Amino acid sequence: MFLTLSLFFLSALIIYFACEYFVNGIEWVGHRLNLGATATGTVLAAFGTALPESAVTFMAVVFGSSPEQKDIGVGAAMGGPLVLATLAYAVVGLTLWRTRRTDSINADQPRLARDQAWFMGVFVFKVGLGLLVFAWKPWLALLFVGVYALYVKRELSNDEACLDCEDLEPLKLRPSDENPSMAWACVQTVLALAVIAGASHVFVNQIELLGIAFGASPHLAALLLAPVATELPEIMNALIWVRQGKERLALANISGAMMIQATIPSALGIAMTPWLLDAPLLMAGLLTLVSISILWIRFRSSSMSVTGLAGVGGLYGLFVLYLAWHFLA
Repeated sequence: MFLTLSLFFLSALIIYFACEYFVNGIEWVGHRLNLGATATGTVLAAFGTALPESAVTFMAVVFGSSPEQKDIGVGAAMGGPLVLATLAYAVVGLTLWRTRRTDSINADQPRLARDQAWFMGVFVFKVGLGLLVFAWKPWLALLFVGVYALYVKRELSNDEACLDCEDLEPLKLRPSDENPSMAWACVQTVLALAVIAGASHVFVNQIELLGIAFGASPHLAALLLAPVATELPEIMNALIWVRQGKERLALANISGAMMIQATIPSALGIAMTPWLLDAPLLMAGLLTLVSISILWIRFRSSSMSVTGLAGVGGLYGLFVLYLAWHFLA
């Protein structure tokens, strides 16, 4: 148990410090590609930090030899969006309140509302598929991949002006270089991402071992523990960017990661499993949609506040209470 706890905290610290290098490198890559803050967060940063949870789903549904192992992949595909739609946004809200003591946020709220609308449409379709049984369901996985490709195309084509150079900190691998090359920015980003992936793998393993030690079932670990663990890089990125006064990047990263979670891991689950959702999975989907509906309404009217972001975290608390009641009843 001591070794498990030590690895748990050590891997979490490694993920945090690696994310410091990742967000710094990805900002320079976005700057070199002449991308704005929103596209840098929704496409580049989100794609990189979504790799750990996508890898968990891939390994579970492709190489899982038992229904319990495949449950981890399906649970990650359904639980990941719930964590992002509740805890990740709440972290941004709470951190903003702690650092600024203000209720206003600096973000392109109408654009974030469009992201929520895209996610909502895909997610409703994905949950609906979990209620139906038909032979050609696996082929619909291609549709989800196509939707994500269309989303990326839209983000890049509707991007705003280049990320402001004055907001960029020096590249950590080249602190004395005022204008580092794309090659150096990519090297730092890829190396940081490799460390994040490795530390995330260790972190997930320790989460599973702690779940076993405390008597948690595989289904509970799939729904509650694995998604929180695999979404840690996005949450760490949000903390770092908010601390730097860049909540636009933090919110865009969460928004883009949600679109990946609604499409790529779901495509893997739909293609490789029966994709039939039981009551806990449906509850996760329902609470995700409730949170997204709140976010969409507030972002659409440009009325989202710090307390509003923090408030959606309560929906994850409801999910925890539901799981406790469901598995202990």
